[in-house]
Parts: sequence; structure tokens; C-alpha cells
Amino acid sequence: MAKKTSAKAPMKKIAKKAPAKPAPKPRPAAKPVVEQKPVAKKAPLPPAANPLVRPLSGRPSDLSSQIPPEIELTHVDEQLVALLNRRAALYLEKMKGVHAPSKVMFSDLDQQTVWSMIDRINQGPLTSAELKTIFRPLLSAGRQRIKHTRVAYLGPPFSFTHQAAISRFGESADLVPVSTIATVFEEVNRGHVDFGLVPIENSTDGRIVDTLDMFTRLPIRICGEVQVHVHHNLLARCDRSEITEIYSKPQALSQCRDWLSKNMPHARLIEVTSTSTAAQLARDKPNVAAVASRQAAIQYDVPVVAECIEDNQNNVTRFAVIGDSVAEPTGSDRTAILLQIPHKPGSLSDALEPFRRNKINLTWIESFPLRSPAVGYLFFLDFEGHISESRIKKTLKDLEALPPDRLEVLGSYPRSEPLK
Repeated sequence: MAKKTSAKAPMKKIAKKAPAKPAPKPRPAAKPVVEQKPVAKKAPLPPAANPLVRPLSGRPSDLSSQIPPEIELTHVDEQLVALLNRRAALYLEKMKGVHAPSKVMFSDLDQQTVWSMIDRINQGPLTSAELKTIFRPLLSAGRQRIKHTRVAYLGPPFSFTHQAAISRFGESADLVPVSTIATVFEEVNRGHVDFGLVPIENSTDGRIVDTLDMFTRLPIRICGEVQVHVHHNLLARCDRSEITEIYSKPQALSQCRDWLSKNMPHARLIEVTSTSTAAQLARDKPNVAAVASRQAAIQYDVPVVAECIEDNQNNVTRFAVIGDSVAEPTGSDRTAILLQIPHKPGSLSDALEPFRRNKINLTWIESFPLRSPAVGYLFFLDFEGHISESRIKKTLKDLEALPPDRLEVLGSYPRSEPLK
């Protein structure tokens, strides 16, 4: 029998799977942008966003501590340039909306606000005095873009009056040295300069007679003050034992008289017109010394052989800023007046009574004889308060009721702190 073949079920074709592709190898992590591009070519970021700027607290961030100091310094310097220019631009923008910009510009309030801020937030390593030295030319440069300011001062350059002029008006101002106090007043009175700067009082020697005398002659106001710690130095190009002559202005020699008598008894003291002139003589003449400032020593290249030789280590000279401006009240002001009263018993007591009654604190009173044939004295009074205050107005009204032979308000102005 034939064998029966059984029918086979058709086989389904199974598609072959494509071999699995191997997983791609992970790409290496991209290098930080800091390594791809030189940091110096990056545009400076604002201080709040720039990771290279150390926090104001002085504690470095994790990133800034990894940045080389020279790179971080470059970024900080770039930001300083941008911020300083931004401050100057903001100052100019602020002054556009001011009705009398020259009046506001002269006001000491803006500078005192900056000084207070520095004293409040400064944590070093720079001292507050060093930071103010940095800010002073910045403020001065901004003012000069509003109005070019000329200031006459008792010269020559590198005298203590010059230092006071720089501290008040900055090096950007046009500082004009003149030879006498009277010339400073005359330059202001003629309108040749905007302001003048003259010494008015020293804590060791007292009043500056030439300055007080000029207030009796010309209608000039006091619109500010500058106080400077005056430190005298002995300058010479020889050993102290070889010094035979010592030059300086009379006031400087007077303020060092005890030191000079004890330490330099063999040297002859010779008066000249200024400490700067004395420094020049010490530079040019053999066996000669000068009593002058450290700035004069640097300028005229004369070594300091003894420093801070003033008898009073708190030796402060007060300088008056003179002009025709009226300073706005600040809450810490002085007012100066010139008073002439009848030359008879009780006149001075009667003139001082309104100050006691109105609780006005007198800070300075000086007298000097009249230059006229009449017998009597003029009194220069300085006291706390601004002429706009009601108590000051009442005091002046009481003085007028005496009546005085002469009563002139020389000005109200902000009080200042002595500069080191």
C-alpha cells in the first residue's frame, strides 16, 4: 500500500532581528567656558552678578577663592572704572534738575554724606582716611564739570593752606596761590576767583590777626571752614649736629619753640614768608634746615631728620572759606559776627547776655583795637547755630536793641572735623 503523506502546516517566516547597535559612548563633559575663552576677554559683569567679585563682607566666595589674584584684580579694576564713571554720570544727571547747581555744588553736605557713609561701612584694610583721599578727587572732578571753580589761597604750593584747599576743593579745582592774606580777600572781592581760603585760628597760637583785620575792611562772607592737624617736621640735607640755621614762617617756629630750644639750641632761627620757602632754602643752602610739612619735604626732595616736632600734638589750624555764598543749614553749623560796642563799663557783659538768655554756645571770642582815632575794640564772635534758626535770629535782634556801634554777620557755615 502506498504510504499516505500527511500534509504539513505551512511555516511562518520569522523576520530576523537586526543586531542591536552598541550603546554610544558618553561624550566627555564640555569644558567650562572659563577654560575655553580667556577670562580677560569677557565683558565685565555688574558687581552683583560677577562671580569674581568678593562680597562686601570680605569673605571670599568658593569660586573667587579659586581664581588667580591677578585675574580677579583685573576684573575688579574694570568694574571700578565703570562704577566711577557711572557715579560721575549720575552726579551730572542729578545736577540737571537743580535750580542753582553752583550753590548746591559748593555745599559741603554732599561730601559730608560720603564721609559719613565711609565711616559707617568701612571694614578695611584701607582706613577711612585713605578712602576719603580716593573719593576727594572724584567729587572734585564732578563739580568741575558743572562749574569751573577758581580758589585763591595763601601760598605758595605745598604749604598747609594749600593742603587745606586741596582737602576742601580737590585737585581738579583751579587753585591760585597768592602771597598775602590781604590779596586773598582782594581777589575774592574783585570777583577774580570764586572762593578764597585763609587761616583764621590755630590751637597753639590763637587768632590770625591779618585775617580778622581783613574782615573789618571788606564785605566778605565766611561760607565754610576746614580744620587740619598741623604736623611740623625738621628737614635738612645734613646731620642734625651740622645744622646752623633753621628757617620757617613765624607761626611754625612758634608752634615748635620748646622742641627747638631743647634739641637745636645751637641753631639760629630765621623767619621767612612760608614753610615751602623754608624747604627750598634747606634744599639749596648747606647746613640749613627747615620746619615744614612732609609734603614739602617730598616736593623739594629734602629728607626729614625729625618728625612731628610741634609742641602740641593736637596742633590744629582752622581755615575759613570766604566768598559771597550762603551755606544751607546742616544741623551742625557755626555763625560768625563782627561786633563793636560802646567803650564803657558793662558793655561787653550786656552784649553777652543775649547768648546766655537764648542758650547759644559761644565757641570763640576775640578782641582787637580799633584802627580809627576812636578808642575801643572790635569783637569777633563765633557760636553754634545757623542764622536761619529762630534762636539765632532772636539773639541778633537782642544785640541790635543794645544798640551796638557795629554789628555784621560774617556768615553761617557747616562745622568740620579736623583732617589728619
